[in-house]
Amino acid sequence: MALLEIEGLTVEFGSVAAPLIAVDNVDLTMEAGEIVGCVGESGSGKSVTALALMGLVDFPGRVRAKRMSFDGRDLLGLSDAGRRALVGKDIAMIFQDPLASLNPCFTVAFQLTETMRIHGTDAERRSAMRRRDRALELLQQVEIPDAATRLAAFPHQLSGGMAQRVMIAMAIACNPRLLIADEPTTALDVTVQAQVLELLVRLQHERGMALLLITHDLAVVAETVQRVMVMYAGQQVETGPVPAIFEAPEHPYTQALLAALPEHNLERSRLKAIPGIVPGQFDRPVGCLLSPRCDYALERCHRDQPLLEGPEGRKVRCHFALDPAGYPTGGWKAELQAQLPAETSAGAA
Repeated sequence: MALLEIEGLTVEFGSVAAPLIAVDNVDLTMEAGEIVGCVGESGSGKSVTALALMGLVDFPGRVRAKRMSFDGRDLLGLSDAGRRALVGKDIAMIFQDPLASLNPCFTVAFQLTETMRIHGTDAERRSAMRRRDRALELLQQVEIPDAATRLAAFPHQLSGGMAQRVMIAMAIACNPRLLIADEPTTALDVTVQAQVLELLVRLQHERGMALLLITHDLAVVAETVQRVMVMYAGQQVETGPVPAIFEAPEHPYTQALLAALPEHNLERSRLKAIPGIVPGQFDRPVGCLLSPRCDYALERCHRDQPLLEGPEGRKVRCHFALDPAGYPTGGWKAELQAQLPAETSAGAA
C-alpha cells in the first residue's frame, strides 16, 4: 500500500455556476521514503494541492476527490479531531514565507515547544524542560548557529535563511512520515537556497520521510527528487521519473520550462519565454489548457483534453506525446509537423 494516494482531486473557489478551478482532477501517489517534485508556474495549483491534502482549504473553497488516503486512512472522511491529530504529526508542511508563518508575538522556543506540547511524545507533553531540550536539539539539527541564543529570539530578529530553518525544525519536530515543502527556498539568495535544499534532503534520508517538494524551478528538482509532476493551470500535464522527464520531455509545456533554464540555452543569446499567461476563471480553454500558448496546437487541441499513460508511471496530457502502444516515441514533433499541411497550427509557421 502506498503511503499517500490521491485520485481525481479537484479544488474550486467562487460560485458553483462559474467556479475558479484551482486544481483539476489531479492524481498523486507517494511511497514511504520517496521524494517527489511538483513544478509549474505561479498559479498552476501546486500549493492549493498541498493545502487540500492538509485540510487547509476553507470556505468558499470546495474539495472533491475520488480517493484521498494516507497510510490507508481516508482523509476525506476524517473528523476535525482526527485531522488535527494527523496534521502536524504524521503530515507536516513547510510554508512558502517563513516570516509570515511564524507568529511575531512569540519566541522561537515557544513556537517550537507548542508543536511538541500538542503532538509530541508522552514525555514531551508532560515536561516543559524536555520540550525545551528537544527544541534546542532541533535547532542544532537544522544547523542554526548559536542555537541556545536563538531560542529566545523573535521572528523579526532572524534572517530569512534562519527563519526558514526554524520552520523546518517545527515541521520535523514530531517525526512526520510525509513532509511537504512548499517553495522552501523562495526569497532566499542562491547560497542559502542550496544550503536549505541540502538540509532537507539530508533530513529526509536520516528520518526516512516521504518528501513532496513544490517549486517553480525545474533545476531545483533535477538533483533532488526521484519523480516529478509538472502542473499547468491546475492540471498535471506530465508525470514520470526525473531522468525520463529531463532526457525526453514529452509535453510542450515541460519542454518550454526546460528551455527556459540557462544551462539548456548555452548557445542562445536570449532565454526562451512562454508567451501569454496561465488561464484564469473566465478564459479557461475548452480543450488543452496550454493550446492558446502552444506553438504546436492544432484544431483537435482546442477541442479535446487527452491524458495518455506510458511505462514507468509516465502520464502526458498531449495528443502527440505517446504512440498508440503507449510507449514514448520521442518524436511527437515530427508527427505533428507531418500533419501541419492538412490542419492549420495555432502558432507554428
